[in-house]
Amino acid sequence: MESKTATQSVRDNNQRAREALPFSDQTDFQNATKGYIGKCKPNIINNAAGDVVWDNDAYNFLQLDDAPDTVNPSLWRQAKLCQLDGLFQVTDGIYQVRGLDLSNTTFIEGDEGLIIIDVLTCVETAAAALKLYREHRGKDRQIKAIIYTHCHADHFGGVKGFVTEEEVQQNDIKIMAPEGFLEHAIAENVFAGTAMSRRASYMYGAALPRGPKGQVSAGLGQSVPTGTVTLIAPNDDIKTTGEERVVDGVKMVFQMAPDTEAPAEMLIYFPQFKALCAAEDATHTFHNILTLRGAVVRDSHNWSKYITETIDLFGHKSDVVFASHHWPTWGTQNVVDFLSTQRDLYAYVHDQTLRFLNKGYTGPEIAEMITLPPALEEAWSARGYYGSLSHNVKAIYQRYMGWFDGNPAHLWEHPPVERAKRYVRLAGGADQVVFHAREAFEKGDFRWAAEILNHVVFADANNATAKALLADTYEQLGYGAENGTWRNFYISGAVELRSGKFGAPTTTASKDIAGQLTPEMLFDSLAIKIDGPKAWGEKLAIDVVLGDVDMRYRLWLSNGVLLYTTARQDGGADVTISGNKRQLCALAVLGLDPGALRRVGLEIDGDDAVLGRLGRLLDMGDANFNMVTP
Repeated sequence: MESKTATQSVRDNNQRAREALPFSDQTDFQNATKGYIGKCKPNIINNAAGDVVWDNDAYNFLQLDDAPDTVNPSLWRQAKLCQLDGLFQVTDGIYQVRGLDLSNTTFIEGDEGLIIIDVLTCVETAAAALKLYREHRGKDRQIKAIIYTHCHADHFGGVKGFVTEEEVQQNDIKIMAPEGFLEHAIAENVFAGTAMSRRASYMYGAALPRGPKGQVSAGLGQSVPTGTVTLIAPNDDIKTTGEERVVDGVKMVFQMAPDTEAPAEMLIYFPQFKALCAAEDATHTFHNILTLRGAVVRDSHNWSKYITETIDLFGHKSDVVFASHHWPTWGTQNVVDFLSTQRDLYAYVHDQTLRFLNKGYTGPEIAEMITLPPALEEAWSARGYYGSLSHNVKAIYQRYMGWFDGNPAHLWEHPPVERAKRYVRLAGGADQVVFHAREAFEKGDFRWAAEILNHVVFADANNATAKALLADTYEQLGYGAENGTWRNFYISGAVELRSGKFGAPTTTASKDIAGQLTPEMLFDSLAIKIDGPKAWGEKLAIDVVLGDVDMRYRLWLSNGVLLYTTARQDGGADVTISGNKRQLCALAVLGLDPGALRRVGLEIDGDDAVLGRLGRLLDMGDANFNMVTP
């Protein structure tokens, strides 16, 4: 079914945004094009099989100056900035490749070699970025160090597009990361990775056509590539603020910023270049306090405090600040002003949320009550293109107060389908709800139309009239959204209501990530897959012996829970698996098939059938679960 045009209500709202914001300010466009050297032509990147994993040229429709009626003009402006791609000089000795991925990769030229900061999401885009750099800066410089600023996949997943594990070992290449990086990088992708990937497909608009009625940007960058995610473990952990490293003549001073944009994150100052890498803690958007794909709620109070420390440590001696997304800011006062705006933004929203929270207001109420100060409201770098004032306020409330708002009526509600059936019955049937939803739609009250139509669809997923109108409603909400991820969520919902589910085109799960699991993480990842009711009556015991780390584990089932311990247990195991830590990680990829495990070198003694029994208890999840239907 074809996309619809924007209603008059949406066109009017978008026009009001056009009139309210300082579109005459071209500073960001000047900064985003400054230092341009060259680009990939075409900017279409394929994997080894020939499949397209990245296509920035699909966004060439953004070359139109004026936003069409179907795109919020503020988001259109941000999308135009994010589409600008190529190799750029940040300052003498520092170069960035932008627009080949959601994130940036930065090249620091030392005496003879290169230091790479953040390596993009996947091998294919990383290799293209390195090729682009070498085309313009020469092929002589060898990589001396790679730095992961934080533990999100778009900053480490492309590492093997730059170096192999063998090269790291043979050439003594430093792989630097903040303390806790590996634990958090793996845990986020393994434990809840299936659900996160499905929701991320909505958040980034992965299955949407690129265009004025589809995906135009994710706000932080254009989208996420669909290539091969890799990981090489760090060999140099940075632990404290003020730590220094000198690599190939380049001095680096680190600032730790844990529990900000990521659980493990750090910023880097380069004294000889008077340049500050802000990682992802200061970008040209209001970032997420809680990402829509799902994650642990972030600490906006902490975030603001660390930016204050950044200004104190480095702001007044920096000529330029660059980040893992977007474009740099030049000039010491401009650097301080930019960082101060970001600091004030996270602090203001945090503090005002707590102020209203302590008056008894709930997250949804506070989200409608807070207004930013004029200086923040008018700052392009504080606009909600990736995070939003609305969902960030709710996230802050959630961090402090949890899911329950204190109203007993909300303590034990019916689940969505049962609640929907009761609402529809109370309203006099589906036809009555659809009638009122159509009235709301015509008046431009799309929020209400979406809420009540969602009840009809959850009460009866086969109601074609309700689904069609709900799809139209989501589409209009998307057309009016300033936030790139909101737009993608709404239009993805519309597409699935019209055409069916599209799955999870983007995923960060990979063999490399699985290969870095600790034994404890591996056992935990198995435990969360146990189908509890099936396992209620099961009894089994498995010993795992790892000779390389001199560890012995006992795994057993109790009341539907898979448990493990290193304490010696009474009684023998039904089966014993012996090998080394790397071989054991094969379980994450191969499952519990005894033959497959033996082929990777593991020894299995005892009753093979026990592994089969455990394997049949595993529920591997569903990467294509319903989002907009029950």
